[in-house]
Amino acid sequence: MKHWGRRGAVAWLLWPASLLFLGLVLLRRLFYLLRILRSTHPGIPVIVVGNITVGGTGKTPLVIWMAEFLAKNGWTPGVVSRGYGGTAARKDASPRAATVASDPAEVGDEPILISRRAGCPVWVGADRVEVAAVLRREAPKVDILILDDGLQHYRIRRDLEIAVVDARGLGNGFLLPAGPLREPRWRLKTVDMVVENGKTMHLEGDTVHRMTDSRERQPLTAFKGQKVHAVAGVGDPNRFFLQLGKAGIKVVPHPFPDHHPFKPADLEFGDEAPVLMTEKDAVKLRSAPRANWWVLPVAAQLDPAFGVWLLGRLDGWRRSKTA
Repeated sequence: MKHWGRRGAVAWLLWPASLLFLGLVLLRRLFYLLRILRSTHPGIPVIVVGNITVGGTGKTPLVIWMAEFLAKNGWTPGVVSRGYGGTAARKDASPRAATVASDPAEVGDEPILISRRAGCPVWVGADRVEVAAVLRREAPKVDILILDDGLQHYRIRRDLEIAVVDARGLGNGFLLPAGPLREPRWRLKTVDMVVENGKTMHLEGDTVHRMTDSRERQPLTAFKGQKVHAVAGVGDPNRFFLQLGKAGIKVVPHPFPDHHPFKPADLEFGDEAPVLMTEKDAVKLRSAPRANWWVLPVAAQLDPAFGVWLLGRLDGWRRSKTA
């Protein structure tokens, strides 16, 4: 335990609880495989994008990339999300659409970002089966669904599973609560594709826009040598801080929990230095923007082979349905 340090000691103390969690995970998965627990297919291809760890790994940029890519290649995608952080994620809430005009307190921050960037129907709710049904009814032209953060949502059957991992890897390798894993590491061997954020996928962005007027843009390098307050309420805030640091910016980091419900007071730091934030966080601060707040959008860039693989698998699905 001394070798592991304090965190390692805590992990070992929680290890028995993680074994119990593992048992529940395996039992639940087995019940779905044996059809003891019912799952439903919505009738059009379903692509699940998720991860096996707690916290963000870059799923949202990948979902946006896929929605845009599919739309350019003859598909009409729709996105289904739980709407984490919003009231729509409650079990007693009805499915609802997430649009650029939606309140993030209701539908969550990521669905609004996906809707704005991808321009496709995005619906949220706790019961993804019901959400998919409502989306199909309200947007009948949709012919493929992307299930955002749904790797463990076995109630909806899927045609492709894509898991996203990042530089943090799998932590100490333990399941909750002793470690960050939602499912055992071998789960990655059962998915159709593992996308590595930082290797097979890169998040790129070099232009910021002013929060009060998105038409006013500057290269990120315009802040080189300046002191800047960097705000990030995402899964891995350090990734954002490092990106700014590589541009030569003097970063004062302000990490917040993922999906933090930002208020303007959270961004008052006692000076007039510019504040740079992620696009996901900016969604929650639209009602009271400040002139010295700047937003850095990022976009996923993937190996071209990924797009070829994705279209090939979907063409195979089409052929199987018409055979």
